[in-house]
Amino acid sequence: MTQDVEMKEVPVPSNSVSSASPSILHNLKEIASLLETAAYTREVRRIVRAVRLTMVLRRKLKVSVISAFLNFALTPGSEVHSRLLSFLPKDDEQDMDVDTATSATQVPAKHALPELEMYSYLLVLIFLIDQKKYIEAKACASASIARIKNLNRRTIDVLASRLYFYYSLSYELTGDLAEIRGNLLNLHRIATLRHDELGQETLLNLLLRNYLHYNLYDQAEKLRSKAPRFEAHSNQQFCRYLFYLGKIRTIQLEYTDAKESLLQAARKAPIAALGFRIQCNKWAIIVRLLLGEIPERTVFMQKGMEKALRPYFELTNAVRIGDLELFKNIAEKFSNVFNADRTHNLIVRLRHNVIRTGLRNISISYSRISLVDVAKKLRLDSPNPVADAESIVAKAIRDGAIDATLDHANGWMVSKETGDIYSTNEPQAAFDTRIAFCLNLHNDAVRALRFPPNSHKEKESAEKRRERQQQEQELAKHIAEEDDDEF
Repeated sequence: MTQDVEMKEVPVPSNSVSSASPSILHNLKEIASLLETAAYTREVRRIVRAVRLTMVLRRKLKVSVISAFLNFALTPGSEVHSRLLSFLPKDDEQDMDVDTATSATQVPAKHALPELEMYSYLLVLIFLIDQKKYIEAKACASASIARIKNLNRRTIDVLASRLYFYYSLSYELTGDLAEIRGNLLNLHRIATLRHDELGQETLLNLLLRNYLHYNLYDQAEKLRSKAPRFEAHSNQQFCRYLFYLGKIRTIQLEYTDAKESLLQAARKAPIAALGFRIQCNKWAIIVRLLLGEIPERTVFMQKGMEKALRPYFELTNAVRIGDLELFKNIAEKFSNVFNADRTHNLIVRLRHNVIRTGLRNISISYSRISLVDVAKKLRLDSPNPVADAESIVAKAIRDGAIDATLDHANGWMVSKETGDIYSTNEPQAAFDTRIAFCLNLHNDAVRALRFPPNSHKEKESAEKRRERQQQEQELAKHIAEEDDDEF
């Protein structure tokens, strides 16, 4: 890195480009060697490492670097080589710099491995999407998917899952997501027949996203319920699945299951995935409000989320107070935000919760109040507010939301005295929910444990066992002596 500082004294500035590019090209060549080793040893973890290293370099990629790498990894003049070069924009000046700098280190390419070929597709596709060349990205993605259909290797699965994702993303960015739905279903069937579980996870999430993008919730639920399920191989894909499942459950009025899925998705998501965690929290806040819960203030004060969750914080405050007019003003004020988040229809459902919260506050504050005053305090704007207030009160009493009686003759609502909550089963239910959450968290942690390969097959010899026991005895004796010294 110190060479870049020394290069400032050289009067020719173009050498700085040629000195920086070979370092990126060298990293790509190391990734290619890693892929070759993985292909010959059939170690999928090396493929995962190669993809992870590529994501670190993606912001530094240039046309000249990718062209030089394609010349190194693929056979020059081959069909794949020519096709991938045709997708890249022309950049002759930087091509000359890199070619002159790396001509001494060029190695004649052998017959390209399928892993290297699919990695080259992935590299070009990532670059085109980052450069916002969406038309070229669609063509590149379609070509890569057509090639994947003819490959059935376990070492291809990781690369294929990434290509599936960018294939869907390139069509979504151009607004043509509906065109590839049939192809995604076909790819999911192929992945199922090939026992490609990572591909099945990825394609299932892409299909759910495709259906939800067009508000086809019933079709998404039918696909989800019939698709094969197994232990998750990718934490990112599992988080996405939980998020889509939470959205489907919310639309289907299954708020308890939706809340659990959304909160679990937000908890399992990586810290770096800020946008995803914001979306999870937005939907989780709405679901908790629909369940009659008020989210804690700390939910809205998470690092990096304060501004994005501000409209939902004000909405929560209106629901907590039970002010119907304030709720309407906030819904109108942030209508663009709610429409962009696709939560506007859910917020319309919250009107009933706002009225019920306000009615609960009234029943606690007044032992007896007329229905006319109830309609005024709830700010009902219907043609016959007293009749509406009476029906709302009657329904709330029937559902157990308030403990009161309705005097129809005199037009009163008479509240009963507040009893001792600890004499009911509510504390027991709360403890049961918390214990179940802790047990599920423990089970997930146990499943996520990793052990060295073949550790259960390595048996300890008698000599090693004696040495280990002797070391444990000496350590215990040393600890006992330290404890005696302290007293």
